[in-house]
Amino acid sequence: MKKTIIIIVAIFNNLLLITAMYSCQVSHKVISKSGVQLWAENCQRCHNTPSSASFSPEQWETIGMHMQTRSLITNEERNKIVEFLKQ
Repeated sequence: MKKTIIIIVAIFNNLLLITAMYSCQVSHKVISKSGVQLWAENCQRCHNTPSSASFSPEQWETIGMHMQTRSLITNEERNKIVEFLKQ
């Protein structure tokens, strides 16, 4: 019985390790993406493409904060998208 529990715990730990390694790999992919890429992947799914001149830099900051909560993007992704739109 103890041997079975040890095996189950070892398998569970290995699955956790694999999951953690995969999530780090995914985050490296996100880090390497530009604001325009993140904008295309996250914002254009639901929106037409507004001109970056449609809003002021301050408005883009507010819009970025609001949309981050709706689209479940990270702070880094939001910052890259907002910086792209403020250009």
